[in-house]
Amino acid sequence: MRGRYPRAVAEVRAEITANVWQVHVEVGQAVGVGDTIAILESMKMEIPVESPAGGTVAEVRVRPDDQVQEGDVIAVIQ
Repeated sequence: MRGRYPRAVAEVRAEITANVWQVHVEVGQAVGVGDTIAILESMKMEIPVESPAGGTVAEVRVRPDDQVQEGDVIAVIQ
């Protein structure tokens, strides 16, 4: 029965309140564990946001210059 169920989805979330400085992925792109999804900027510090799982980027919910709050979804990996 393998393959009958959709693959797990990983939500990549912001760990802090910050501005989105760069987005490194686009929908349809393959990513691996630890790949940089985006870079946030807070208090003049650059904070990389890494993929918690390998897969394909299904959604990117931010753009450069957006502001995110702690827990906001940045991207979805399928």
